[in-house]
Amino acid sequence: MNVRRLIPAAALAGAVALGATALTACSGASGSGKDGKLDVMSSFYPMQFLAEQIGKDHVKVDTLTKPGVEPHDLEITPKQTGQLGESDVVLYLKGLQPAVDKAVAQSGVKHVVDAAKLTELEVHGSSGHDHAHEGEAGHTEGEEGHDHAHGEDPHVWLDPVKYAEVAKGVGAALEKADPDHAADYRKNTDELLGKLTALDTEFKDGLRNTASKTFITTHSAFGYLAERYGLDQEGISGVDPESEPSPARMKELQAVAKKDNVSTVFFETLASDKTAKTLATDTGLKTDVLDPLEGITDKSQGADYFKVMRSNLKNLQKALGSK
Repeated sequence: MNVRRLIPAAALAGAVALGATALTACSGASGSGKDGKLDVMSSFYPMQFLAEQIGKDHVKVDTLTKPGVEPHDLEITPKQTGQLGESDVVLYLKGLQPAVDKAVAQSGVKHVVDAAKLTELEVHGSSGHDHAHEGEAGHTEGEEGHDHAHGEDPHVWLDPVKYAEVAKGVGAALEKADPDHAADYRKNTDELLGKLTALDTEFKDGLRNTASKTFITTHSAFGYLAERYGLDQEGISGVDPESEPSPARMKELQAVAKKDNVSTVFFETLASDKTAKTLATDTGLKTDVLDPLEGITDKSQGADYFKVMRSNLKNLQKALGSK
């Protein structure tokens, strides 16, 4: 059973300060766009959503990862590189998308917000999870995955509490970049934090009593969510949803499903469901969607972050046998 680490009391309180330090060379780029709005370039949907929710009418938000594109495999076009360099603020999560990290480093943009610095990243582990320490009990040495620093899990947005920490830091950063509208950014941030607190309560109450605590998913993106709400994640693949699991891993998952009373194998909308459906067929299990919210498309079970997260909650409750 994953046991959630308690976040130090100072961590959330210090998010504003983190936001200020994460935004470099803050010289007051207030409304430098043609329409008087702050031009914000986000790396992918969870960062885009924060900028839109906090910036509202004062910002113009674009994203490097277009709908339907799997963010881990994103390649930056020359046009996007140019747009990135002309932005007032860049909001990204270092370690998730190597191409974005490289483009940001070479862009020359002074106002850069790294969401990975706005909350504490953790190393998560379950068999087949690429963020595990090598040699850790129950894990396979030599597993391959994306090069996150020290094996840290970047999927913080799937935990409403940690996403709120990031939101608070982003709000502080926008205040620094556009001081003329600081009061509005602060108000919008507080509204968003209230919604995320309510979402956390919904998950906490909805997953408190379930027949099973284990879920199997294509993409090992739900480590923070699992720890937060007392669940165990078993990923078919690691951080890259397109990676192929070994025959030994598939056999191990069949044993886990039987032992832990697993009813459902989850797949996602932006990656192939072939492996999940193969495992489900071999084990006589059902399939359903658990969306890592790396992008919104017409196939998503909701039009925004909150709607998709509530769909995830409903699907988890059904799969785990919520009482």
